[in-house]
Amino acid sequence: MTIAIVTGAGSGIGQAIAERLAGDGYQVLINDHDASAADATVARIGPAAAAHHGDVSDPADVADMVAQCKRAFGTPTHLVNNAGHVHQASFADLSIDEFDRMIAVHLRGTFLCTKAVLHEMLNANKGCVVNVASQLGQIGGVELVHYSAAKAGILGMTKALAREVSAKGIRINAVAPGPINTPLVRALSPDWQAAKAAELPLGHFGEPGDVADTVAFLCSDAARIYVGQTLCPNSGDVML
Repeated sequence: MTIAIVTGAGSGIGQAIAERLAGDGYQVLINDHDASAADATVARIGPAAAAHHGDVSDPADVADMVAQCKRAFGTPTHLVNNAGHVHQASFADLSIDEFDRMIAVHLRGTFLCTKAVLHEMLNANKGCVVNVASQLGQIGGVELVHYSAAKAGILGMTKALAREVSAKGIRINAVAPGPINTPLVRALSPDWQAAKAAELPLGHFGEPGDVADTVAFLCSDAARIYVGQTLCPNSGDVML
C-alpha cells in the first residue's frame, strides 16, 4: 500500500500534488493549517484522502498529523513537504518576527515533518520524501530575502539528508518551482508578477499541475536512482 502525507495541500501546488498522487493510486493525508481548505481537497479526491488541520512548525501538530495518517490509512510511505508561506518586504523593513515565521513554516516544518516519518521508513528500509523548495532558493528574490533563505535551507537539507539515508533505502529529493499560478504568488504585488513574467524565457508562469507531475515522478519507482536531486519546473527561470 502506498500512503502519502502532503502538507499545505488545501490549495495551489499542494492540492494539485495530492490529487495527482491519489489519481496514481496513493492514499493521501491532506494537511493544511486551514481546516476548510483541507476538507475541500478531501472532498475533491474522495475516499482515498483524509484531512488533517495543523501547523507544520508545531511539533505536537506534526505528531498528530502522522498519527492521523496511521489511523486513516497506515504508516506513510511517502512525504511531500509542501506547506508554505509568502510575505513580501524589503530587507530594511523586514522584522525579526516575519523572518522567524518564514523559517518556521518552510525550514523548521520540513525538518519536523521529515523527522516524524523517517524512523519508520528506516525500519522498513524504504521510503520517499520530496521537498518543495523554490527557484528563489537558487537565485534569490528581491524583497523576498527571508523566503529565499528558507528555500535555500530546504535545498541544503535535501542534499545532506540524501547523503545520510539513501543507502538505507530512503530517497530524498526536491523540486524548485519557478513562479506558479497559485494564491501564494497572486498575493505578491502586480508589479512583481509582471516583472517576473517578463524575465521568463517562456514568458508566463507555470500551473500547479506542472509541479505535481514532477513530484509524482520523484515519488515513483521511475525515479529510483534520483537521490539528493532538485528538479526545476520553472519556465526557464533557472537553467542548470
